[in-house]
Amino acid sequence: MAMAISSPAPSASLLLSRSSLSISCFGQNTKLSLRATPTALPALKHFSGGKISRRNDDWVRRNAKSSADPDANSDEFPSLESNEPDSSGETSSPSSSSSSSPAASSFLSVLCPLLKLFSSGDPSKDRNFTLEMSTSYLSTLARLPWGSKSIVRLSWEDQETTGVPLKPLQLFEFEACPFCRRVREAMTELDLSAEVYPCPKGSRKHREIVRKLGGKEQFPFLVDPNTGILMYESGDVVKYLFQQYGQGKSPSMGLLESTLLTGWVPTILRAGRGMTLWEKARSEMPSMKLEFFSYENNPYARIVREALCELEIPYILRNVGSGSRSTKSLLDVYGSQEVPFLVDPNTGVQLGDYKKMLVYLFQTYSEPATES
Repeated sequence: MAMAISSPAPSASLLLSRSSLSISCFGQNTKLSLRATPTALPALKHFSGGKISRRNDDWVRRNAKSSADPDANSDEFPSLESNEPDSSGETSSPSSSSSSSPAASSFLSVLCPLLKLFSSGDPSKDRNFTLEMSTSYLSTLARLPWGSKSIVRLSWEDQETTGVPLKPLQLFEFEACPFCRRVREAMTELDLSAEVYPCPKGSRKHREIVRKLGGKEQFPFLVDPNTGILMYESGDVVKYLFQQYGQGKSPSMGLLESTLLTGWVPTILRAGRGMTLWEKARSEMPSMKLEFFSYENNPYARIVREALCELEIPYILRNVGSGSRSTKSLLDVYGSQEVPFLVDPNTGVQLGDYKKMLVYLFQTYSEPATES
């Protein structure tokens, strides 16, 4: 399980490559989408959740105008100065107290191997859905009220004048990670869509992109092409998202603090689902990203996200929490406001039943069986 956690450091380094800025910072349905060598810059004060200073903010906006392109050939990404990942795929890196702690790191080192030992085996096989839904519903209860509703009220017509990102955010994460969950919950509250690039253990592509862009394999990793920000550390990412797109609102009470208390519950109850690349996952990526309408704490959506992660399928996440402006869009375009809802533009398939989604994903995006 690749979440790098270590003690706080007083500063963060910024790396400039081409015109992008890399900041290595401190860590059935329910009603309700560079080739130049990088130049190392002097260490600047990291983003710590308060207001970004005008000087630093202006510097970022002047110099960071291009986004990461995760679909580009890996040779196009610059080789950044970095802490090399160890054999487990984890790195030691600066972190903030809001994101992690030494105790959390120790717990992770024990938890991950145990979860793999007791995991439910081949994810493509028929499942006991009574057990699946029981553990997913309990996971939802553990994380209530976070990740279920939008706390911003915004119409589509308002988005150009109120700071809604015009380009989709890019989130590199994996489903079982409690710190990645914290960021996804924040995105539901902010009614933000994002391009999600799953990074399971054994990843064939997305983890390498993160390492080349940011210098290490640590998750979550956020790329905001609207500002040029590249950022590690879940606590800092959440604070950044609320400052940039929260319309003056703050994270729901307990969102940040609760991760170390109950953020592990879904990871444990789901026994490591959404943590490791399935060995029969198709090696080539879909030509177009799938589109997934859901909200973070939906128990049915959780099971589908696990499959998307285990198959390492990139997709556009459309958050449709209670009060979301996307609810009407979902109803108008697809004739339903139930989530989860999956659209695959590669095949034209649209599905609104999570069980059918699982069957479809593993049949479509697994390597064909070889004759013995």
